[in-house]
Amino acid sequence: MTDALRVHPARRLLQPVVDRIDRRIDRRLRSADRQIENLRQELRRTQEQLSEHHSRPFSYDLLYGKDGRLNDRMPSREMFRKLSDEIAAVAGRPGAWTETAQAFRTLVELESRGVGRIAGSTANILGKLTTTPLLGPPNGEILEIGTLYGLFAGGMARQILRRGLAYQLTIVDPIAPVQLQPGVEITRDPSGTPITEDIVRANLRYAGVDPERLRLHRGFSQDPDVREALSDRRYGVIVIDGDHSSEGVARDLEWAEKIAATGAIVVLDDYGDGRWPGVQEAADAHLAGHTRMKLVGRVSTSAFLRAG
Repeated sequence: MTDALRVHPARRLLQPVVDRIDRRIDRRLRSADRQIENLRQELRRTQEQLSEHHSRPFSYDLLYGKDGRLNDRMPSREMFRKLSDEIAAVAGRPGAWTETAQAFRTLVELESRGVGRIAGSTANILGKLTTTPLLGPPNGEILEIGTLYGLFAGGMARQILRRGLAYQLTIVDPIAPVQLQPGVEITRDPSGTPITEDIVRANLRYAGVDPERLRLHRGFSQDPDVREALSDRRYGVIVIDGDHSSEGVARDLEWAEKIAATGAIVVLDDYGDGRWPGVQEAADAHLAGHTRMKLVGRVSTSAFLRAG
């Protein structure tokens, strides 16, 4: 009897300690389960990537690889899913997988048919091609500041047409022999193709752009004569991809304030790209001031603004 009386009080005294130990063990087990599940998911993704890599033929790499451009055109399933989710969130839609897939086919066809390349990563290009029309620009008047080889402009015209808007395409670019950026010396394009007006116009034809719907103006977007010539209408889409310095982007945004239609979509390329810090610096400063524009969102390395 005496031993029994001693045992039960001891159990009662030790029970809180035992409970704390049990809870600690339970937390550790749940944490280990989460880690194991994360490892399983990572293993599945790795297996998918390895399977895709080993199953695709060499000709696939020739078609979609990075030879002749800075980036390959081989998005992983995970990257594509993340990108389409970003696009859907910015566009306010439940999903954007189909539209992103259509834009990918457009990208591949443009680079296969044309000469030169489209600048940017696959995610960057698809983000612009897909998000812009989904945001519902008010008209099909497109202004592209900076075109390189003209291929992207042709793609944007096609994407706008895909939404039922009859496009009119205006491009302003100096069309220098190589890509021009302040403080950056580019002596030869990765594609090996020189930049000429004939090549730009040919690429636009290859992309299906109607010459009657095209204005190609040689010059810099900050030049007074350029602005006077191209400020004759209100644009529903403005793609700013010219001078990437903070000063250059600020001047392009200032011009866009004057020529953007109500509800226009302004696309700022390379926003958040560490190689071009001037883009985000100028955009953030502009949006913090007195402006018609509001930031709708960001997809990959592009910001999307809407003019009020």
